[in-house]
Amino acid sequence: MSGPVDVAIVGAGPAGAAAAITAARAGLEVVVVDKATFPRDKTCGDGLTVWALRQLEHLGWDPSTAPSYRTVDAAWVGSPSRRLVEFALPAGPGAFAAVVRRTELDAALVDLARASGAEVLEGASCVGATPTSDGVRLMLSGDRTVDARVVIGADGMWSSLRQHLGGPSGYLGDWHAFRQYVRDVGPLAAERLYAWFEPDFLPGYAWSFPLGDGGANVGFGILRSSTWRVGAMKTLWPELLARPHLRAVLGPDATPEGPHRAWPIPCRLGAVPASIGRALFVGDAVAAADPLTGEGIGQALATGSWAAEAILAAPVADLDRVGDRYAERLAADLGPDHRMSWWLNSALSHRKGARTAIRVASLSEWTRTNFARWLFEDYPRGIALTPGRWRRGILTGPGAFAPDPPRTTGAADG
Repeated sequence: MSGPVDVAIVGAGPAGAAAAITAARAGLEVVVVDKATFPRDKTCGDGLTVWALRQLEHLGWDPSTAPSYRTVDAAWVGSPSRRLVEFALPAGPGAFAAVVRRTELDAALVDLARASGAEVLEGASCVGATPTSDGVRLMLSGDRTVDARVVIGADGMWSSLRQHLGGPSGYLGDWHAFRQYVRDVGPLAAERLYAWFEPDFLPGYAWSFPLGDGGANVGFGILRSSTWRVGAMKTLWPELLARPHLRAVLGPDATPEGPHRAWPIPCRLGAVPASIGRALFVGDAVAAADPLTGEGIGQALATGSWAAEAILAAPVADLDRVGDRYAERLAADLGPDHRMSWWLNSALSHRKGARTAIRVASLSEWTRTNFARWLFEDYPRGIALTPGRWRRGILTGPGAFAPDPPRTTGAADG
């Protein structure tokens, strides 16, 4: 390519796509590279919080294009004592939680990036990167190069871009998750979203998330620091599926669909740098996932958009400081939430703490509904620590993709 583009993005998952869409729509010349070709599978729980849904709505994603998309109206949470509590989400308008296969979601976001004006190079690996006098040069597979004024690393926890630029390596993540798609599930798994706080791997939990195609995403997650070793997850998996309360939900005809998958989840801001020179890191590459649940799609979309916004706000002559501005945004908007989530993890690490938390959250209809909204990130994890983020209607607003209210016809319209 001749001449530097404004922004080059390594990785076309939700973080990279959000950055590309935001930057391209604002008129910047954007190139996105990804070693995969889309659609491709991505190991994930497939859950979407309302925070993620609102960002997807803003980006222009259409849920009707995803066959597996299914909204969720409640979370059924099991305590270590096997008490099961329904935490209902608001009846609407709009969606407050949903599930969709990442195969469908990620491919649609890549299409949106292209439609927004970004050039997307699929099947192109980043095999090298070096600073230049005017930005960063990316070396790609096939002897291709891309020069950019700023680059964004959206290429996961073990970011190749970060390693090529001499950044630190060796961070293994804090959560480790294990999932399998299951078909022919019973009516409970087909309709409801479950999370079980199993007493033997607290604060970890098992889940069953319904998919719109009659199947479910079933899995579990543990902290790397828990008594269970990550290497034992494969051994634990069949025993977990055989537990009576899980079998009762999945039903007698539930059948695995494809192989099970495991993956690490990075969720510790500061474990890796937010930037190196004119390279910014987003999503898993900046360890942005929620330390409480392991959720990362909302964080990926947000950090990708924030990185693009930091670039858009920086004068061309001041691009060397764009990383500082982006890091300030991360600290202000995610820092308090990560601190709150780690504190809650400590409380949930013991049976008594987990039982007490669920009991308190289920005291009344009001506490149950607002716990569900908070769990699905309708408002920030650390909202109590940051009153500057409070706003009118924060506990009563509509969900994502809510229909526009009917227009009132007055005399002036006649």
